[in-house]
Order: sequence, then structure tokens, then C-alpha cells
Amino acid sequence: MDAGAAAFLIELGVGDTIVGTAAPDFKTDFSGDLREKLDALPVLDDGRGSAESVIAAEPDLVAGISQYEFGAFDGTASVEQLKSAGSAALSACGAVQDGPMENIDETYRYITALATAFDIPERGEELIERIRDQVEEAAADTSDVDVPVLTLSSVPDAGAGVKTSGGSSFANGIITLAGGTNIAQGELQNFASLSAETVTQANPEVIVIVSGFANESDEQLKAAIIASPLLAQTDAVKEGNVVVVPQRILLSPSLLNADAVQTIADAVKNAA
Repeated sequence: MDAGAAAFLIELGVGDTIVGTAAPDFKTDFSGDLREKLDALPVLDDGRGSAESVIAAEPDLVAGISQYEFGAFDGTASVEQLKSAGSAALSACGAVQDGPMENIDETYRYITALATAFDIPERGEELIERIRDQVEEAAADTSDVDVPVLTLSSVPDAGAGVKTSGGSSFANGIITLAGGTNIAQGELQNFASLSAETVTQANPEVIVIVSGFANESDEQLKAAIIASPLLAQTDAVKEGNVVVVPQRILLSPSLLNADAVQTIADAVKNAA
């Protein structure tokens, strides 16, 4: 469905089976030969993939990163609609767990599922091993540290609560692998709201700005967050330990999850 899912298929060596993608913004973070291959794919829909455009392409399989791409986003086809049209559906996210997310196993499960669907298990195992090695290398210097981390996608409003990633979020797994501790880890949901007092007491030493949601540029959003009075006394702001990570590689499975780990691990190392 989206270009992020298409990237997995290309890396698995089955890119020639792709009839088209939606959500082309997922290409933004890729470069080099892979980006060229993504750019060459037909774009069925500039949004999240309208039911009409996807069904008209007559795919055997519709692969997406998020379960919300299957009927939850406005205009997208549900799993039932796709089934009626003769298409199977496969998404990366949606696993249920009891405690905080502490890894990116959803990425590995998605690769395994795609490789199984195309009967290429060995390629799936090779890709998983490659990403595991990248993650391990990215976090090599932060395996024994414990640094409080806050994620933000907008300027916090003390009156409305500080919106952040909760303990059940994929971002929590990225932060954990990077050697950080999400200050909202105890809130077992994807998105959490913390009081200003809670944030002040937690005193995050790293702030991760999640880009891709705001209308302003990354630079403008970062400047506005750093200027927030609510965050002025945090060690992260005082030490300038504020980084930007695209939501496309932080909040869901991606070939580039190790890049997100690397960016946060570098900030964690600076704070440790």
C-alpha cells in the first residue's frame, strides 16, 4: 500500500511484482538505488490508498505498514473489501502485548510474513539479520546506560497535557534499543498524555522530535519546542540534546529503523 512497504519488497528481491503504491511520502527518507526504484513505481494514490484505486489495480496482495491503512484511514479499503475483490491483505503493525514495547520485533515479523507470502524464507532471514546487525552497531555504545527520553510531535501545552509516545508504541522499542528510557513508558498505549509536572520531575535528558505531522518545517518545529517555557529547565534543552526523527522510521516498521536507533543512541550517548 505505502512506499515503506514497497521498500521491503524491493529489498527482498520481489520489487518487480509491485503494481503500484500509495503514501509516496514514505519515500522521503530513502536515498540511492533504493530511492530510484521507489520513484519508478506507479503511484496509485497520493494519500493512504483509496479503495477505488487499489482495487482497480487488481493486486493479489496488498501490503501495508499500518493496520489503519485497511479501512481506518478515510477512503481506504477494508480487509473485507479487499477479500471480496480477490486480494489478500498484510500489515506490519497490530500485535498485542502485555508490557512496554522493548524492541522492533514487529519489523522482523513483517519481513518474515512477506518472505513467507512469496516463498523466499531465506531472503527474509538474511534481511532480518542485516537489520539486527545495523541496530546492534548503532547502539553499541549505549547498552549500559539509562537516559530519560521524551518524544514530541508538537509544542507542548501545559493546559492540555504533554502529548507523547506511550509504552506500547513502536517508538518505545526504538528508544529502548538506543539505550534510553521513555518517560511515558508506564503508559501502556501508543499515545500518552503527561502532565507538565510529570515531565518536569522526569527531567528528560533527550528530546526526540517526531517529524512528519506538523505543518511547519523540521527546523521551525525544533526551534518552537526548544523555546517552550515548559521545557526550558529540562536537561535536554539546557544541553541542546534535541534531535529530529521522521515518524515514518520511528513509529512503525521500516527498513530504516536502525537509522532511528542511531540518531537517538547518539543523543543518549551525549547525555550519558
